[in-house]
Amino acid sequence: MNPYVFAILLSSLGLGTTLTFASSHWLLAWMGLEINTLAIIPLMAQHHHPRAVEATTKYFLTQATAAAMILFASTTNAWITGEWDINNMSHPLASTMAMTALALKIGLAPMHFWMPEVLQGLDLLTGLIMSTWQKLAPFALIIQVAPTIDPALLTSLGLLSTLVGGWGGLNQTQLRKILAYSSIAHMGWMIIILQYTPQLTLIALGTYIFMTSAAFLTLKMASTTKINTLTTTWSKSPILATTTALTLLSLGGLPPLTGFMPKWLILQELAKQELPLTATLMALAALLSLYFYLRLCYAMTLTISPSTTNSITPWRALTTQSTIPLALSTTIALGLLPITPAVLTLTT
Repeated sequence: MNPYVFAILLSSLGLGTTLTFASSHWLLAWMGLEINTLAIIPLMAQHHHPRAVEATTKYFLTQATAAAMILFASTTNAWITGEWDINNMSHPLASTMAMTALALKIGLAPMHFWMPEVLQGLDLLTGLIMSTWQKLAPFALIIQVAPTIDPALLTSLGLLSTLVGGWGGLNQTQLRKILAYSSIAHMGWMIIILQYTPQLTLIALGTYIFMTSAAFLTLKMASTTKINTLTTTWSKSPILATTTALTLLSLGGLPPLTGFMPKWLILQELAKQELPLTATLMALAALLSLYFYLRLCYAMTLTISPSTTNSITPWRALTTQSTIPLALSTTIALGLLPITPAVLTLTT
């Protein structure tokens, strides 16, 4: 892709998200979401491959549907209340419709079906943008409209997303689909706690972005998109294989890694709100996700010589990828748990 075009598309992505962040008017927020969608579509379709074109088309249709629903919800709200303000979604019909549309935007269950398919058709860097940056603008709107939404809806969306994210990833062999289901499960954790302490949602979103960035950049560095090519990573770079296994365990939420922090705080808050059943279901759903991360770790670390692996070692050329973003995101994805009190102080 032409570097000037690439720079324009990336700056448009930044502009769209910033516009949504800064807006208090529904039309301006909608415009930001549309700029965001239109800017990432050429990045998705840059490899002229039928799979990439199919993924781009699916993404465009789902995002356009969600944007139309947001516009319809905000117009309905303006018609009923005479207000276009995002914080003034006083009618339950309009706020439920807006929440459903935003859930479709970020891929919450049961509106998640597009996400694994789309992510599977993209290259790893575009997949990284879709899994992290593209979540920010809809999340900003979700946090603003959350106080007006029925708590039962938020709880059911959160629980269903963590369960679907856990179940869906169990039978996958493609790493991008596994990361898509991982994303759905993490979104569920963020949504379930939103009505009680939005600060924990922000902590969970921040840690999710760093852990997912580390995972995608590692896979890009190792030139791998399937489990059976992941098994031969150790022969190319043993240290990378070690950090990848730790990053995956961090995504699963095991102590003493960063990923344990948001899960621990969210379960603690759910217990404080006297919701032991919800907390138990969330913890059990996290075990489902942990199983497929452990499966990846097993494939990576327990197939090291002298154990045998059935897969053929692929040719891996020397990569031109910058290692600084990978090193930074991996460090953050592995080592933030000890500073949990400081993170809590900063956000509250």
